[in-house]
Amino acid sequence: MVDRTLADTDPGTRTAADLQRTRQRFVRRQWARRFLHWKAILGAVLALTLVVGLTWLVLFSSVLAVQGVRIEGNALLSDRDLQRTAAVPLGEPLARVDLDAIRDRVAALAPVAGVEVTREWPDQVVISVVERTAVAVVRIGSAWKGIDADGVYFRDFARRPRELPLITGPDDIGREALQEAARIVGLLPDSVAARVEHLEVATVDQISLVLRDGRIVVWGSAEQSADKARVIEVLLKHDAQTYDVSVPGQPTTR
Repeated sequence: MVDRTLADTDPGTRTAADLQRTRQRFVRRQWARRFLHWKAILGAVLALTLVVGLTWLVLFSSVLAVQGVRIEGNALLSDRDLQRTAAVPLGEPLARVDLDAIRDRVAALAPVAGVEVTREWPDQVVISVVERTAVAVVRIGSAWKGIDADGVYFRDFARRPRELPLITGPDDIGREALQEAARIVGLLPDSVAARVEHLEVATVDQISLVLRDGRIVVWGSAEQSADKARVIEVLLKHDAQTYDVSVPGQPTTR
C-alpha cells in the first residue's frame, strides 16, 4: 500500500505537476497574446475599412451629391439670376464643391454687398446674400442710377425715386466726387437725410446739401461727417438760409 502523504510530498512528483501547470499557463498566455494581436489587427482593418468607406461615401459617391441650391436674402436679384451666376455643380459630391469659387462669382454682381456660401448636409448648397441699399440717385444720360454709401452704382430706376436725394454736378464731374457725395448721404442721420432734396457737387471737397425747403448746407468733403451731422442737427433749429459746417468746429449761418 502506497503512503499518499509521502507521494504527495515527493519532490519528483511535485516537480512534474508544477511543470505541467507551467506549460498550461504558458500555452494560455501564448493564445492570449495571439488573440490580442489578431484582435488589434482586426480592429485596425475594420477602422481602415470604415475610413475608406466614409471617404468614398463623402467624396466620390452620389449619395451625398448636390441636389439643389437655396438662395437667401435677395430682393433685387432673382433666384434664377443668382443660380446662373453661382453655377453650383449639381450632382457633384457636396464635400468637393468649391465654395470660394461660388462666393467669388456671386460677389462680382453689382447689387451684392456681401455673400456667404455654405454646405447644408446632405445635399444642399446655401447662398446667403446681403444686397446693397441705395442712398442716393444719379442721372447718367437718360438713366437713373442708384448708388450706395460706398459710391457703387448697382441698380437702375425707371424714374427718379422721390424718397432718395439726387446727386447733381457739372458734366465733367469725376466719379470720385460722386462717390464722396454718396458717402456723405450714407453718414447722415435719418433726421437730416429725410430733409435732403439733392446734393450739389462741385469738386470732391465742395459738396452742398439742398434741403427740401430750399435751405442750403455747405458740407465740404465727407471728412468729419459725423461731427458735421451733429452740428447741423442743432443749427437747423435756428432760422437761416445757408448753414456752413465744412469746418464743424466753426460753423456759420447766414
